[in-house]
Amino acid sequence: MIKEVVPEEAYEILKNEKNAVLVDVRSTMEYDYVGHPLNAIHVALKEPPDWETRQNYTENVRLALQKQFPEMDGFMDVPLLMLCRSGARSAIAGEMLINEGFTNVYNVLEGFEGDKDEHGHRSTISGWRFHGLPWEQS
Repeated sequence: MIKEVVPEEAYEILKNEKNAVLVDVRSTMEYDYVGHPLNAIHVALKEPPDWETRQNYTENVRLALQKQFPEMDGFMDVPLLMLCRSGARSAIAGEMLINEGFTNVYNVLEGFEGDKDEHGHRSTISGWRFHGLPWEQS
């Protein structure tokens, strides 16, 4: 079962665990234009125009990890912190990885932008950006 952490806890894991990786599962448009956490690996779970879950998602994550850590033999126990806009897609992606044998997977609750406020705006009540954690835009 996937573990759940809030953004501040995720950031602490990234700072304290040498091989911890933040995997941003949002679309390329979201990652580039909305922004993303510093040092995140981008492996989109879904992309337009069809927004279908990529069947080769877990293999894409493995390839991204191999690129990030060429000297490592295995990645099955590397702490993986999964992040999307608000925590839903990242939970799906994390469960897919667990089903493939990854053992140290976290879902970052609130995601990058968090929930909408009473005016329909994001990043005002929750999320990675709301908490002032490091991020950038492409």
